[in-house]
Amino acid sequence: MTEADLHFMRLALELAKKGLGRTAPNPCVGAVLVRDGNIIGSGYHRKAGTPHAEVNAIADAGGAAACFGATLYVTLEPCNHTGRTPPCSQAVLAAGIRRVVIGMADPNPVAAGGAAFLRSQGIGVEMGVLEQECRQLNRSFIKHSTTGLPWVVLKAGMSLDGKISWERGQGGSITGIESQQRVHELRNQLDVILIGIGTALIDNPALTCRLAHGRDPLRVILDSQLRLPPDAKMLRQESVTQTWIFCSHKASVEKQHTLEGTGAIIYRVDVDQNGQLDLKQVLQRMGSFGLSSVLVEGGAAVHGAFLRAGLADEMQLFLAPYFIGDTGTPLLTGSMPLNLKLMEMTTEKLGEDVLLRGLLRKD
Repeated sequence: MTEADLHFMRLALELAKKGLGRTAPNPCVGAVLVRDGNIIGSGYHRKAGTPHAEVNAIADAGGAAACFGATLYVTLEPCNHTGRTPPCSQAVLAAGIRRVVIGMADPNPVAAGGAAFLRSQGIGVEMGVLEQECRQLNRSFIKHSTTGLPWVVLKAGMSLDGKISWERGQGGSITGIESQQRVHELRNQLDVILIGIGTALIDNPALTCRLAHGRDPLRVILDSQLRLPPDAKMLRQESVTQTWIFCSHKASVEKQHTLEGTGAIIYRVDVDQNGQLDLKQVLQRMGSFGLSSVLVEGGAAVHGAFLRAGLADEMQLFLAPYFIGDTGTPLLTGSMPLNLKLMEMTTEKLGEDVLLRGLLRKD
């Protein structure tokens, strides 16, 4: 590994980030082709079913004939199977590339093996350059590939004393415009946005991405008794993205037909002894459709349920510089596991707010 290897892999990582929110169930991948210290081509994976990053980089360089003797920097091991596209390992071999520098191995056993194949063909392969950064970028892909479940991010805007609303039973934003902008960036990057029926009834949210060139995530509502009104804002807007509603097997069939008349998709799942929807079944349904990341925006009961079930992977808490007191709604309801703890925490200033991020440790 050289300084040049690190430099060009960082460039490949920046390219890969352009695919965030667009590639599921595939990973975000970036690729850079270099000869004599100069970039001759680059590319990234734009969308599932379209050419992969390596193929786009080869095309950008002018085709296979232009790549002979070059070094390829790619954030993920080139695939070695035929899926919706041909194997990238074969494209790399055909282009006459002499060396391949890889960020991380492919965790998908179906697609893995590209590095071993290229080595068997006499191509130099370096594995694990900026591996941690590459894995962080594709946490959702790694989890979905190995478990079938999406990566779950719990998000909340809250006061310094842990309240997510000024008054119980009322909506309204606590955080500033910089935090709100970041939330829309999250919606643009993750596959699904999920809320409980309580939040849906109080806030009547649109659950859309308001960035100029953003895309709306799939909207998911946990609504065991199908209380969502058919004139809810999320059901009455111009959006190409569907709204899914999860309910219990005992929910009214008449209400289901009414909501389906608005275009909503209804799924029935089991409930626990307290009448709460089985969240693992909800996530399994999403994963079966290739959805690999979920942004859980609350409310307190939903956040608590995901934490108690051990199904949350990451938390992003936007802290506003206020104290609210007993009138506000707490971040969580219900008892929490004693071993619940955040690790790999980072903080970031957003206007007057502070974003606290961390991964949930699961002992």
